[in-house]
Amino acid sequence: MPVRILIVDDHAVVREGLRTILQAQGDMEVVGEAMDGREALNKAEVLKPDVVFMDISMSTLNGIEATRMIHLRMPTVRVIILSMHHTNEYVIRAMQAGARAFLLKESASFSAVSAVHAVMRGRQYFDVGIEAPHNKRSGLVSPKTPLESLSRRERDTLQLVVEGNTNAEIAEIFKVSTKSVETYRSRLVLKLGISNVPALVIFALQHGVISLPE
Repeated sequence: MPVRILIVDDHAVVREGLRTILQAQGDMEVVGEAMDGREALNKAEVLKPDVVFMDISMSTLNGIEATRMIHLRMPTVRVIILSMHHTNEYVIRAMQAGARAFLLKESASFSAVSAVHAVMRGRQYFDVGIEAPHNKRSGLVSPKTPLESLSRRERDTLQLVVEGNTNAEIAEIFKVSTKSVETYRSRLVLKLGISNVPALVIFALQHGVISLPE
């Protein structure tokens, strides 16, 4: 059976390019596409792909958080990250979220097929120029950032706040009371030392929670 692949990227030209390359392989089938992280979650649950190519920079639920959720809900799905950025923090956070490979968009057309073969064999794959974030003594290296102080619900709240959602809208998404959302936001202020939305947006950009359009 061919490897079932879902492509997630907010640029149609990237999706079309990858689809063309992957579909040309006799052992691969692109079963779907998504434009953002939330659509990716929904389609992954319906289409049950073997591999997901995940853009790291999307305006609605970034690729790292979408990867984390897919890994929790569907741990057998192999996620391959696509990015314009390959700083150490991005790579480490992606792998901590459950990604199995990290590719640069500029070279994805050359490495996408090799990455699929690698992850389907149970291996990790890193594009040329990207250092695997491991060492023999401690395994996956963990960057010490303020994000690590946040619980999963607090991280989700941060994501939704910087995307422009109100407390009422966040409460509806979480299916909780507005009072609960206010509590999550209060914890964000306490843990991050940031008391206003513009500063939260800057923090989110600096730490890859959201990204400027590429």
